[in-house]
Amino acid sequence: MRLAGKKVISLVHHDFEDLELWYPILRLREEGAIVDLAGEEANVKYIGKYGVPAESDYAYGDIKAEEYDAILVPGGWAPDKIRRFPEVLSLVQQMDQAKKPIGQICHAGWVLASAKILQGKKVTSTPGIKDDMENAGAIWSDEPVVTDGHLISSRRPPDLPDYLREFIKVLE
Repeated sequence: MRLAGKKVISLVHHDFEDLELWYPILRLREEGAIVDLAGEEANVKYIGKYGVPAESDYAYGDIKAEEYDAILVPGGWAPDKIRRFPEVLSLVQQMDQAKKPIGQICHAGWVLASAKILQGKKVTSTPGIKDDMENAGAIWSDEPVVTDGHLISSRRPPDLPDYLREFIKVLE
């Protein structure tokens, strides 16, 4: 159990990409990490793009960066909703300042762009938001996973094994 004792918060909202939310959560739990979900409201069932539900443990405003070792942002259309919450942007900024692992995949880069933490960072994402990432100051490349310090980014569901190998390595 390489991640025993580690606590990770995963953000959720309606229309998350089902695999991009659940695959990381399950892999991290397999390694012994505690993974909580935070949504707009606590104890609400959010539905993914393909119908898979996920229930939030906490509301975004309930989360304190100092209580977690890392954060995950799933893709899908959820990031466009998630980035509208000031408490989420503040949480991401605090995790960034503390150099705690921040995982983002697919459209999740929108949250990091809105948090204004991408200036000069090497990242990847779904090619559909390449311009958004570059306009936020990131150095974008089309690779399965890109790690820049504590920031781990990936493109899409087929890249999930590479993404989680890197995320776990950084979190260890």
